[in-house]
Amino acid sequence: MATNATQDAPPHAPLTAIGLMSGTSLDGVDAALITTDGIRVFDHGPSLTVPYDASLRARVRAILDRAATLSPDDADLLEAEQALTDVHTQAVQAVQAVRAQAGERQIDVIGLHGQTILHAPGRTWQIGNASRLSAATDLPVVHDFRTADVLAGGEGAPLAPLYHAALLHGHSTPAAVLNIGGVANLTLMTRAGDVLACDTGPGNALLDDWMFRHTGQPCDFDGACAAKGTVDTALLSTLMAHAFFRKPPPKSLDRLSFHQALELVSRLSVQDGAATLTAFTAAAIARTPLPEEPLHWFVCGGGRRNPTLMRMLADHVPGTVQPVEALGWDGDALEAECFGFLAVRSLRGLPLSLPATTGVPYPMPGGRLTCGGISPAGRRL
Repeated sequence: MATNATQDAPPHAPLTAIGLMSGTSLDGVDAALITTDGIRVFDHGPSLTVPYDASLRARVRAILDRAATLSPDDADLLEAEQALTDVHTQAVQAVQAVRAQAGERQIDVIGLHGQTILHAPGRTWQIGNASRLSAATDLPVVHDFRTADVLAGGEGAPLAPLYHAALLHGHSTPAAVLNIGGVANLTLMTRAGDVLACDTGPGNALLDDWMFRHTGQPCDFDGACAAKGTVDTALLSTLMAHAFFRKPPPKSLDRLSFHQALELVSRLSVQDGAATLTAFTAAAIARTPLPEEPLHWFVCGGGRRNPTLMRMLADHVPGTVQPVEALGWDGDALEAECFGFLAVRSLRGLPLSLPATTGVPYPMPGGRLTCGGISPAGRRL
């Protein structure tokens, strides 16, 4: 059942939050400032990205391959988590410095998503030490956004829909916000103002891994490699036969859910493989069953920077396809902003997920507050 996104709640004074997001593309930490009461958004910015260095990215990528068998006290895991947390600390401190230069110092809370290393039915695992981050920044941290949803029977993802809905308020509908990160997910705002969401299938992860394996490049810059290739339509049909596409939404994925696709396309040239994997992302998005066809598709995430993918997407779906910048949004900051928004919702006890976004039985609050040895007394929480 769809749930209306604009839920009444007692008014609260807005809080200023720094949201932190490190996505499945494993490229770094996005940090963004947002001022919100958890329902309305009053101000954005600044925002920035602190990239992972090649060594850290390789360590985290290796952990992803072993995550299903790792224990929480694994030495490599704990070492990587400490290094990841320190990158998150750098990102917060960089935003604080920009904020201070503008003469505005008050920051109320951090929203820490963490780095997802495993996401499967009944289990979700993000790493990032909230206590260490809180102690290093002298700020309270809301974290562990997904566990409550999963324990209640939800998918635990996607969590951006309520933020997308807040930003889409007043826009013509039906409209979709499509995030193409390592995995792709969408939010649909219906004509009635209901919000529905799900993961759609692969995003950039397969193409990124293909390019790194064959060229040493971290991604297909500007879609140039795929643009020179030819889509293997028979192989694309095989990829689209995956059982995930027969499941109704809401549904979610792990970064490695379609990893076998890399072996299936291994007989192709680099260019044809890139073209086929790019077409796979677009076709999966178009296959998503929706109750209303969006008039507008607004794309965020790294995928919006790939002209070949954007062109394939426009060929596959009805309605207009534009980057979210067409709405005046910052597509690089959107997910980080989301977890600042959700941190404030968590503090207010408001739902972070809905039955029509994650399959949870009822609107579900979530997140945990960690103060890392500091006292939040005197802060506007």
